[in-house]
Amino acid sequence: MDLQLAGRRALITGSTSGLGEATARLLAAEGAEVVIHGRSAQRAQAVADSIIEDGGKAAVAVGDLGTDDGADRTAEHALAGGVVDILVNNAGAYEHLGWDDATPDIWLHTYNVNVVSGVRMIQRLVPAMRERDYGRIVTIGGGLGMQPFDSHPHYNASLAARHNLGVSLARDLAGTRVTSNIVAPGAILVPAVQDFLTALSPERGWGQTWEEIEYNSVREIVPNDRVRYGRPEEIAGAVAYLCSPYAEYISGATIRVDGGTVRSAF
Repeated sequence: MDLQLAGRRALITGSTSGLGEATARLLAAEGAEVVIHGRSAQRAQAVADSIIEDGGKAAVAVGDLGTDDGADRTAEHALAGGVVDILVNNAGAYEHLGWDDATPDIWLHTYNVNVVSGVRMIQRLVPAMRERDYGRIVTIGGGLGMQPFDSHPHYNASLAARHNLGVSLARDLAGTRVTSNIVAPGAILVPAVQDFLTALSPERGWGQTWEEIEYNSVREIVPNDRVRYGRPEEIAGAVAYLCSPYAEYISGATIRVDGGTVRSAF
């Protein structure tokens, strides 16, 4: 299926690894020119070079979105090669902390990194999309924003805020051909997650092989209908669809890609 993204330029924040990298690779494979973003120029360039070697088009934007100056530099680098038609707000972070450990300073830091960073890029890039009457904004949220754990409260709350701002932005863009949507992943298997679960397995008795660890840890931690973790490419597929003309009539929506982790019908 041709998603008709040829000629479009997409900035994917936090795209030097994980979900962001997978999204950038798929958008490039669909014909979009992608801007790889990260705080490390070396890592961003390596991903961009790999995409170019595979026949895609890629540029690099470097900056710390946790600061206004870093967001300015990122936007400047991204716009140097032309207009940005697609903004995927993926960058974010979290620490494995509970209510007793997540201090107010950590809450503030998490909110800045996971929420305000996306606001900074929206304010720098979306006005031009509105002016051109075309654009796509996809915010990467998460099921924990709707169905939070008792742990990671700072992260759960920041995801809920990301969902909320994505819908609020859609309302503000009413009457234009600029859409704003949210993709909400469940637990996704990236190297850091696999390493964390493997290290935890002896204590939890999940097994020796990765197949055993995945099956047993999913059932204990994030029960879902697929009984596995999602893969980055599955999130990328949902993002790519929302960036395409086929999603012109979708705005203010949350697309859950979580294997059925969130139990609500709505």
